[in-house]
Amino acid sequence: MKLALKEVLLGTALAILVFLAVRGFDITPLILIAAMVLVLKFTVDNRSQSSRFDVIERKGVSTTIPQVAFSDIGGQDVAKREFKEALDFIRLDQEVRALGIRPLKGILLVGPPGTGKTLMAKAAANYTNSVFIAASGSQFVEMYAGVGAKRVRQLFKKAYSEAEKAGKQAAIIFIDEIDVLGAKRGKNVSHMEYDQTLNELLTQIDGITVNQNIRLLVVGATNRADLLDSALLRPGRFDRIVKVDLPDRRGRLQILKIHAKGKPLADDVDLDKVAQSTFGFSGAHLESIMNEAAIQALRCRRQQITNEDLREAVEKVMLGERLERTPTEQERIRIAYHEAGHAVISEKVNAGSVASVTIVSRGNALGYMRQHEEDDRYLYTKDELLGRIQVCMAGAMAEELVFGQRSTGSLGDIEQAEKIAKKVIYSGLSDLGVVSSELPTMTLSRTINQIIQEQECIVREYLAANINKLHILAEVLLEQEKLSGQELRGILHQSA
Repeated sequence: MKLALKEVLLGTALAILVFLAVRGFDITPLILIAAMVLVLKFTVDNRSQSSRFDVIERKGVSTTIPQVAFSDIGGQDVAKREFKEALDFIRLDQEVRALGIRPLKGILLVGPPGTGKTLMAKAAANYTNSVFIAASGSQFVEMYAGVGAKRVRQLFKKAYSEAEKAGKQAAIIFIDEIDVLGAKRGKNVSHMEYDQTLNELLTQIDGITVNQNIRLLVVGATNRADLLDSALLRPGRFDRIVKVDLPDRRGRLQILKIHAKGKPLADDVDLDKVAQSTFGFSGAHLESIMNEAAIQALRCRRQQITNEDLREAVEKVMLGERLERTPTEQERIRIAYHEAGHAVISEKVNAGSVASVTIVSRGNALGYMRQHEEDDRYLYTKDELLGRIQVCMAGAMAEELVFGQRSTGSLGDIEQAEKIAKKVIYSGLSDLGVVSSELPTMTLSRTINQIIQEQECIVREYLAANINKLHILAEVLLEQEKLSGQELRGILHQSA
């Protein structure tokens, strides 16, 4: 609305000027006045942009110690140990000075989103009794020259002044998304403001010395360390790189227990099984699972969180909320056979791997079959990867056997099968042997098709030989809509 009003006023002013010029009036003074107004407005806007960081910075400053301890962070034992060793240089200041040790100036936390990098930085402030100042890399970059560098200087100056006000001997500056601020120089050729901001950050870090009354530590966080400028990562700046990775099974159990505090769990709840079925989940995902399980219990008017609540929460976090859309009866039948095909082949490839199977729509999935492993897997053999391709293509093969043709419901499965086939090829496990990353596109495409087609033949033969299992399982799914892994295995055993 404001923009339209401005356009109307501007158009009216131009029309008046043209009218006056046509009538013979000298409009030169009016043009000069308009130019002066524009210059003044630009100057004011520039100052307001450069001062905006002061407001953001004040919001990010906390002169009190964050109430987050390392004991509140689960699943990161190695990262916490490495981080605390680096932080001890701040805590043991007298010993560091006596030995002439150069202080650690910066620590970089690297890991996927949701793994607890911000929590680690807050816990570091608690551990070292430091003032904690948080900022984001995106707050430093503007279109105006010199603004980013000024903000960096303000941030470091603010860290020292706030530590003095609070009577602290140390301060921690936490810069989230540091890859925005510290990206490799020269990438933004037409915008040197990025490089000037990074240069100022390097200068400020170099200015940290052991003889200062206030010990300053810069902690950066990113999930794209490959984007950072090499000058930022050299010794003397970010001296330590701490990997904050996705938690393993034991770590996931620790995180679930932390977030289960204060939540009433039913006696039969087994968090270890939840940890087992959530491979690849971050700490943020696991916190969301416990929260969604409590919401589900409230929705069902239960006083305690049950296993069913947790199963529902896992599926919601993984796939999204249940959808209200209702497929036609023919679509339901096709979905049932599709998911039954996935489940039958999954049990063939890895007995006991199915966690649940359903034809209820969630997110972008009309139905789904969820798997879990007995243990976290980090290495796969060729046979295991080919088995995963078989599971991906089983839904399409089941549709083809029963209905004579496939459907578009297999699109996501095909994409996943292609990714696994590429892993087979680039791991040197295909008939091509060890290949270059610059493998010709035609050769890559041909080999992917060959691998997938070979697995399709295996799946088609197995499902054809066990068509009765497919029919029985599809019928039960149409009736009950959802089966647990244990129920599914019971049905398969009875139909054998």
